[in-house]
Amino acid sequence: MSYDEDYLDKSPAAARMGKAAEYLVAASSILATRGELNVSTSLVDDEGVDLVFHRRGSSATLAVQVKARMSTGTQVQQGRLMAFVRSQTFQPRTGLDMLFVAVDVERGAIMTAWLIPSGTFREMVTEPNSVGRFRFSASMKSDSKDRWTPFRLTAAELPRRILVRLSELAKTAAE
Repeated sequence: MSYDEDYLDKSPAAARMGKAAEYLVAASSILATRGELNVSTSLVDDEGVDLVFHRRGSSATLAVQVKARMSTGTQVQQGRLMAFVRSQTFQPRTGLDMLFVAVDVERGAIMTAWLIPSGTFREMVTEPNSVGRFRFSASMKSDSKDRWTPFRLTAAELPRRILVRLSELAKTAAE
């Protein structure tokens, strides 16, 4: 059986699970920062933005496209997160990050995440495949040293990294 690149075709529940993962990221980020982070969601995801983070008292925002994979999936069980980003709608820009996240469905918790500025992501991926998708494939193993390792985060590190990204964006806007 070949690997199906369109995650939403795998299961009727996949879209529901993906949305739940987005809300998990949002809620855990708000809780872990004791309300310093706030998160908005899009009613329509036609620009590749699932969540928009902002820090209380600041005007800087960080748009995030979330690609979630569940612990029940074969790749995640083997210690790898693989996801695809459609080149037709992907528009790298300042203030847009890609968030790849593995979710433990039994615990309802983030296992591992990668937060990557969209421009950096575009520089690091190869050309799109035959159906126009960029491929992200990273090891979840703590001792791995693949090219995505500098962006790998634990669940506890993710909210702090979002705050750092917002500070970087606020500084850039002030210059």
